[in-house]
Amino acid sequence: MTVYHDEIEIEDFEYDEDDEIYYYPCPCGDRFQITKAELKEGEEEATCPSCSLVVRVIYNPEDFLDEDKDKQKDTEKKKKLAVN
Repeated sequence: MTVYHDEIEIEDFEYDEDDEIYYYPCPCGDRFQITKAELKEGEEEATCPSCSLVVRVIYNPEDFLDEDKDKQKDTEKKKKLAVN
């Protein structure tokens, strides 16, 4: 069982679009991090690479699944338009 340093809402994290990683300041001076891919898989623990602290990320997993569905629908629409 993991003991969490804190529970942080995803909206409070900083998002790096290039790396697709969410960051939140850690008391040690580094940053907790969790990738967008991990969130899509249902992961809820953001870890700090410099210390042993872990935070629980509060978020709605459906928000990340819907994004994939929207991209898939757009791709399907483009394919249909290209055929016509």
